[in-house]
Amino acid sequence: MMGSLIGKTVVATGTSKGIGAAIASALVAAGARVIAHYGADRAGAEAAVAGAAPGQVALLSADFRDMGAVDRFWAEARDAAEGSIDVLVNNAGIMYQTGGISDPIEEWDAVWLETMTVNVHAPARLLRHAVGDWLSADRPGAIIGIGSWVATRGTSNPGAIAYAASKAAITAATKTVARNYADRGILAYVIAPGVVRTQMSVDSAATVGGEAAVTATLPMGEWIPPSDIGEICVFLAEGRARHLSGGTIDVNGAAYIR
Repeated sequence: MMGSLIGKTVVATGTSKGIGAAIASALVAAGARVIAHYGADRAGAEAAVAGAAPGQVALLSADFRDMGAVDRFWAEARDAAEGSIDVLVNNAGIMYQTGGISDPIEEWDAVWLETMTVNVHAPARLLRHAVGDWLSADRPGAIIGIGSWVATRGTSNPGAIAYAASKAAITAATKTVARNYADRGILAYVIAPGVVRTQMSVDSAATVGGEAAVTATLPMGEWIPPSDIGEICVFLAEGRARHLSGGTIDVNGAAYIR
């Protein structure tokens, strides 16, 4: 993996913690020029790319609840790229533990609105910008979407129903890009993790009996390290797996086989 992305520029979103931080770290280690997005936690994003060489990383902040901020972020990313953007990794997302069917309708509405905005509208907007740029320049590019196994199996936490629906929606959007622009050299993939060792997963586990209860359901008896997702992102960003375009890569330790 070392040096395999030298010469490529990758935009990665949500890099201040969890899977996004692991992705940013792996991209840096592979030699990519990384444009790393964060929301409010700049320190977290800085820690994720701490191994970068001088000038290798640009840190950009944007609130993905605001589509104007999303558009400005992409414009700033274009400038920071000092050339072309080769890969977009759509990772940023939120997951509420409440806002389910049994919760008050006001909470349901608020959670669904924010979840769909951040998890669907914002990454779809970035996807649109990226594909539009590549088509205009008649050059190839790649989208890597970080989905979830809940997009197809549903979630065991009823409060996270909006999260599951949002992951299904952005997965479908990403696959639509793959299907319609393959002849222009534009690739699109979805990575669908299971239980990854992140704070989001810890919070979710607390709603369904705790970490031990969740671990007991996993054939390997362990949670996925975020670094696994980062390494897969590097592999896809290299551009060698062209015929995987449109595919969903399940990463769940045989906990969900389809």
